Amino acid sequence: MRGLREVMRMYREGGLPVREIARFTGVARSTARDMISRFERSGLPWPVPPEISDAELEGRMYGNAGVKPGRRKQPEPDWSVVARELKRKHVTLQVLWEEYIAEHPDGYRYSRWCELFRRWEGRLPLVMRQSHGGGEKLFVDYAGDTVPVVVDRRTGEIRDAHLFVAVMGGSSLSFALATWTEQMPDWIDAHNAAFAFFGGAPQLLVPDNAKVAVIKACHFDPMVNRSYSDMARHYGTAVLPARPRRPRDKAKVEACVGIVERWLLGRLRNRIFYSLAEVNAAIAECMADLNDKRVLRQFGKTRRQLFEEIDAPNLKPLPAQPWVHAEWRRCRVGLDYHIAIERHHYSVPHRFARREVEARVTARTVEIFLGSERIAVHMRGSGNGRHTTIPEHMPSSHRRYGEWTPAKIREEAGRIGPMCSLLVEKIIANRPHPEQGYRSCLGIIGLAKRFGPERLEAAALRALEIQARNYPSVKSILEKGLDKVPVPKSPEHEPILHTNIRGSGYYH
Repeated sequence: MRGLREVMRMYREGGLPVREIARFTGVARSTARDMISRFERSGLPWPVPPEISDAELEGRMYGNAGVKPGRRKQPEPDWSVVARELKRKHVTLQVLWEEYIAEHPDGYRYSRWCELFRRWEGRLPLVMRQSHGGGEKLFVDYAGDTVPVVVDRRTGEIRDAHLFVAVMGGSSLSFALATWTEQMPDWIDAHNAAFAFFGGAPQLLVPDNAKVAVIKACHFDPMVNRSYSDMARHYGTAVLPARPRRPRDKAKVEACVGIVERWLLGRLRNRIFYSLAEVNAAIAECMADLNDKRVLRQFGKTRRQLFEEIDAPNLKPLPAQPWVHAEWRRCRVGLDYHIAIERHHYSVPHRFARREVEARVTARTVEIFLGSERIAVHMRGSGNGRHTTIPEHMPSSHRRYGEWTPAKIREEAGRIGPMCSLLVEKIIANRPHPEQGYRSCLGIIGLAKRFGPERLEAAALRALEIQARNYPSVKSILEKGLDKVPVPKSPEHEPILHTNIRGSGYYH
């Protein structure tokens, strides 16, 4: 109503004609004449009191906007209910107005109905408009809807594939990938694929507060999953989770999820997929149309064109190798200086026995850390209950014992002499299991240090003659000096002379 006050000032105080007033104020003569006429009929004093606002002045002269004189007021819906319904999936203002007009045939027309809702919505708390720099943020999330996949052609068994979505903040270039689950391995693989698609890494990753990304949600200092942080560090980026229960912090990906769901699921609804690869091939075709062919009206360019212009020059280059997913597990080292991971045992240096360590487990390797120090690394073993032991991790006494293999036992016995070698072979052969004779053989070979190889060789010969095939017998022979005494011939080896025995000559 600033123009009205100026028109009335020239008319009342300046005494100018309507023609001159219109020329000076830039309004039509008919408009200026109408303003003067309405003011005279309103009964307002001149000058207008300062406590009367422009809106109140307009209301007194022109009445309430949008309501024709003499027309009864239309029933107005509960706009809070309309706002809540709009938050539901696939609900639009058009749908809600159609339901309203079906209930109130004489109600507001669609344009007026939308105008009234926007006016009511304007009284809600303000929303900060976010602007994203080129290559600054990549928003990531999983869509709520899934894609059905036939996993067994014979039985028709169907398994749902989850839809991972990533969108660049600056250009809105979008990426989608189907994964079997939303767990950490698939979450990391989807990020690797997204970085490869964009050809670089952003400065920040913005996920929601799902457990796969954030261990403990917090408004001020969220605790990010360690594997996720390691992946971000590998690509030279950082993780900035959205605030809990604040979806507007990641409005870009929330909107993109809706676009991707409508763009993909509607087009793929009648197709049958028999593998995840088929689903992702179809998704790639649809996303290429969305990114490369669909022009954004407010920019007059496609998402791909905006990406090449805004985001691509500011992305960080990718490392030579993609990130390999790893899981962290807390373990305690046992008395045998091994830790157990998925029914397989891995050694650490024996001095760390009984200590609590962390294991970084990938598909191929197992790395063991004490604090920030890596104390052991192994190739991943199968869950067969076996052990993977590095000799350097063993105490010297264990290492010496562990180095005694059957071949080495035979070799050491052969160096002492043929009788000792034969005795070792007899001991091993006579036990139900060969390993049951290893200790006895090691003890016999060890006697060479105390008594010398010559005496041990003689003792082995005597033990063979008397069939004493164990460590205590050989040790007793050496301690009592029996190795120096020849073995007396057994009486049964001498010929027996008796009248009742015919002898061999009888048969000639």
